[in-house]
Amino acid sequence: MKDDLRGERLQIMLTPEELRLLDDFRFQFRMPTRAAAVRELLRMGLAAKPVDGDGSRSSHYGVFDRGPDGHHASSDGEGLDGDGSH
Repeated sequence: MKDDLRGERLQIMLTPEELRLLDDFRFQFRMPTRAAAVRELLRMGLAAKPVDGDGSRSSHYGVFDRGPDGHHASSDGEGLDGDGSH
């Protein structure tokens, strides 16, 4: 690896819906790669109001809630746009 400060690789699993939202964000803001979009979303998330973790499972922290029929939009009604749209 050259003199790149990004020496740590982070691998995550996404649902098809989460991947679609990531790609929508990427193309809406003309990001060059998915990795750049993830870094921007991470930056935005870290600047937002923090949420206290309660020790629950990582699957409880998705963009979509899980119900008996699989994933569906978060129960708080907010998407990436913050106004209920996705």
